[in-house]
Parts: sequence; structure tokens; C-alpha cells
Amino acid sequence: MKEYQVVLINENQKKDLEILDVSFWGKANCLTDFSSPWKNDPMSKIEFRALHDLENFYFNFQVFDTDIYIDEKDDSVDSIGNSDRVELFFRANDSLNPYYCLEMDTAARIMDFEAKPNKEFDFNWKWPKEHIEVKSSKGKNSFTVGGTISIASLKELNLIQNNIIETGVYRAKFSKDENQNYQPTWISWVNPNTPEPNFHIASSFGKFILME
Repeated sequence: MKEYQVVLINENQKKDLEILDVSFWGKANCLTDFSSPWKNDPMSKIEFRALHDLENFYFNFQVFDTDIYIDEKDDSVDSIGNSDRVELFFRANDSLNPYYCLEMDTAARIMDFEAKPNKEFDFNWKWPKEHIEVKSSKGKNSFTVGGTISIASLKELNLIQNNIIETGVYRAKFSKDENQNYQPTWISWVNPNTPEPNFHIASSFGKFILME
């Protein structure tokens, strides 16, 4: 499995925390090896960073793309699911029974749900609001989505084991096809080696190692 080391920060470093501030994220390892195994089209660069302390797991996506599509008809699951977004999936083990999905668009709208094998999704499940925060911003050359998840909630869901979180990191990019309809390009940190795009499979996950 691919591995990413999540750097530990102390209380003094935490005082400077701003999940959208580029200068804060200089302490983190930068993950850039994303691909779209099902398309050969050029793709925008993605930089993912994460940090942690005794209380929280922090993450930041910077996507170097300004051609953003967002479905703003409402804040429903369908609307978020039809928008450019970034995604984190967390699992306890490769049985995927269950696993937890966090999909966030460029307006910081959250689609969070519990899932089980064969794409059995429970959209009534939500990450407790007091245990998660997501923000977004748009710049001249990129957009950023960052967030904070409490360590307590990750532990309660049995998602941290031996300082490892088994995680999938993804992006959905929407572009117009020849019929002027928006269609997604699916981008992943780990190539799941499937004939068709599929993130909801054990082979699409890697390991986040919480450094001490």
C-alpha cells in the first residue's frame, strides 16, 4: 500500500493554525502523485497535505485549476455530487464494512456518509458537526479546500490503529463533453486497477502514518 507520513505538530505550532494559510502547511509533507488511470487527458496539479496533534487531524487540498464547475441548485447530495470536489475515504480494514466518506466541493459543502461494500451508502449518517470543520477559498491559479477532524471521532469510528489511518484520497473534475454536458474525470492517489472508475473498492486505499 502507498504510504503518506502525517507530521506531528506541537501546541506552539498549533497556535498558528489556519487550514487555508499556505505558510502554515510548509511543515507538512506534500503529496502530489495523483493520476486518472481511466483517462489520458492532461490533469491539473493537486497538492495534498496533512498534519496532526493530540486533538485533531488537519488536511489541505490545493488544486491548480480555475475552471471550476459547481451545481448550485441546492445543497443536496445530488448537487454536491455533480460538482468539482475533493474526497477522503477512511476505513478500519479492507473489508470496507463499514467505511466513511467525506466529499467536499469548492464552496466547502460537505457530502459525508457511511458506506458498505457494493456501494451501499447511508446518507443519513453524518460526521458530528462539533468534530469536523471544512473551509475553502479560490485564488488566481488554484482553489483550496481544507479541514479539521477530531482525533476523538476518528478513534470512535475505529479508524486509527497503531498510528495508521487507512485512507483514500481523490478528486472529481467536471468538464464539458462534445454535447456540452458536464462529465466527471476521476482522479486518485492510489490506482485501484479497475477497468472502470471505482473509488469504492479496497484497492483504492493507502496508509496515512501518524508520526510521533
